[in-house]
Amino acid sequence: MQRTNFSYITDGIAKVIETEERLLNDLSVEVITQRINRQNRTIKQILGHLIDSASNNHQRMVRLQYSKDLLFFPDYRQDNDLWIALQDYQNTDWANLIQLWKFYNLHIIHVIHSVDVTKLDNYWCDFEGTKVTLKEMIEGYLDHLHLHMKEIHELAESTIQ
Repeated sequence: MQRTNFSYITDGIAKVIETEERLLNDLSVEVITQRINRQNRTIKQILGHLIDSASNNHQRMVRLQYSKDLLFFPDYRQDNDLWIALQDYQNTDWANLIQLWKFYNLHIIHVIHSVDVTKLDNYWCDFEGTKVTLKEMIEGYLDHLHLHMKEIHELAESTIQ
């Protein structure tokens, strides 16, 4: 199996984990449960969404390396709020949520390092029919992580309205 170098992505994920874990652990119960973003999500729910993203992308990254046919994998984007509600992230133990987020992303780093370069053009179709290659998915993962960590920072630094 040929390997590829996505170290700029995996190093970026590791840096997010290293820098953000401390911030997340230091947030008060009021901050993580009462401040909401424009999508009406609390910090706990945003972190839960990042766990959902890690779990769904993990499945795609693995399956795209062995699927012989076009991969039709459920796309949860249109159901993000349902996923958040069904898993009740708002009432989940915060320390456990942080650890799940951390270790799932550490595993994502390992999976990305292990990706077979000959499979990078394999793709799946999202719920709108858009083809997404394994390479595109890997390259977009860090941006998605940064987007939602920025939201967490904005909420943590804001005042309750």
